[in-house]
Amino acid sequence: MPYLPEQREYRSIPLERMLPQESEEKTYRVSGYATTFDDPYTLFSYDGVDYKEVIDRNAIDELTTMDDVIFQYDHGGMVFARKKNGTLQLSIDEHGLKVEADLSKTPDARNMFENIDSGMVSEMSWAFTVDKNSYDEDTHTRTIKHIKRIFDVSAVSIPANPNTDIAAARAYIDGEIEKAAKEFLSREAQKRKIKLLVETRR
Repeated sequence: MPYLPEQREYRSIPLERMLPQESEEKTYRVSGYATTFDDPYTLFSYDGVDYKEVIDRNAIDELTTMDDVIFQYDHGGMVFARKKNGTLQLSIDEHGLKVEADLSKTPDARNMFENIDSGMVSEMSWAFTVDKNSYDEDTHTRTIKHIKRIFDVSAVSIPANPNTDIAAARAYIDGEIEKAAKEFLSREAQKRKIKLLVETRR
């Protein structure tokens, strides 16, 4: 599958609960980090090699579109919080992209909080597109240098599936591996031509 820069990608992250103090009214708030910066993680392993990815500290900036990010369940259906109405907040700090959601506004959102609060749902995933990245053949690491758009953050029942959720990243890495292999074969072929030429001249 060819890598398409506009292809939406998904990654799973831990979802934290913001619990109220004993004297406070229940807040129905959850928080977590959509991503951490400069913190490599393994996307998948193949033939004894770990292929990794890292989000550059400057990958999310004022050019990243995230004006109407929504909080969902499994990336589809009901919207539980939304950036436009202030129930979802995204902020960038030294650690990464922080997500805070107020799940108090609707019965469905409060039910979603109860699922998170009880531990029935403990992961969330975020959806985004990449417009700048690079690949290091020596470390087998893809560096995401700029994220073009963030679509949503979603509470998920099952963490990221390496065969589906990271399909775009894997396609990109597979393409880089294929390109490196072709370049290697081309260099080897050139070496053989030079060697043959030298031997022919003797």
